[in-house]
Amino acid sequence: MSQAEVKAEVKRAARAPARRPSPLWTLALFRSELGTTFRRWRTIALLGVLAAIPVLTGIAVKIETSDGGSFGEGHGGDGQGPAFFSQITNNGIFLVFASLAATLPVFLPMAIGVIAGDSIAGEAGSGTLRYLLVAPAGRTRLLLAKFTTVIAFCMVATGVVAAAGLATGALLFPLGDVTLISGTTVSFTDGLLRTLAVAGVVACSLIGIATVGLFISTLTNSGIAAMAATVGLLITVQILDTIPQLHAIQPYLFPHYWLSFADVLRDPVYWDQLIKNFELQALYVAVFGSAAWARFTAKDITA
Repeated sequence: MSQAEVKAEVKRAARAPARRPSPLWTLALFRSELGTTFRRWRTIALLGVLAAIPVLTGIAVKIETSDGGSFGEGHGGDGQGPAFFSQITNNGIFLVFASLAATLPVFLPMAIGVIAGDSIAGEAGSGTLRYLLVAPAGRTRLLLAKFTTVIAFCMVATGVVAAAGLATGALLFPLGDVTLISGTTVSFTDGLLRTLAVAGVVACSLIGIATVGLFISTLTNSGIAAMAATVGLLITVQILDTIPQLHAIQPYLFPHYWLSFADVLRDPVYWDQLIKNFELQALYVAVFGSAAWARFTAKDITA
């Protein structure tokens, strides 16, 4: 369709009587956005990389401990290795926790940043945003569909890491009762439930960066610029969260409580840091979600 035809469609849509889309049409919009996102090769590649990390981690641990030693020995460590890693050889379910701990600081949020940053800006850059707005969707519904799709990607990406870690752990290491961080031993079924809860906490922890990325995506018509800005902001905030002199502002940075998922592996569960994490992510959704809505509804769509 030519640019003149697009302009004509926009004018006809503007002159047409306002129609309230049915809930089924709104659901169809979300399904369309979801299908479009997960059919892209970029999305499939991101999920493939995330799935490969637990597999490679499990293989590395298996090779290093093949002589009966502990992970981390012989490399200047104390034989304990990073958190959770030293427990993998005793119980493969710990590969899930180790993989989430390894991917959460960088890989998972970067993947979320790419999808969120491209959500609006990518449509504008490819010239399809006006086509979407010609349909009786409304900018608010379209933005909500984009946001819901990004949240769905958060859940799927976290689930891919957890599932790959559990499958690899089951293949390479023994499974059984789970010894929690507090020293309490629970059944394997209880351990699986806690694993599911940990994955849910990690997925919720990524909502803040997802909302920030969506807001940045409304500021530009370049998908690449939005993705780069989101990833750059992620790296900057991660650095700020490690500087001791900035301790006063660190509790307000979205990654500050990311590793609080470890508190699920205590008996009883430590809720203090978890609740603070949920509240902080909700604050980012409220602030940057409102900013994204205000920007997108007032934005002059030229592409």
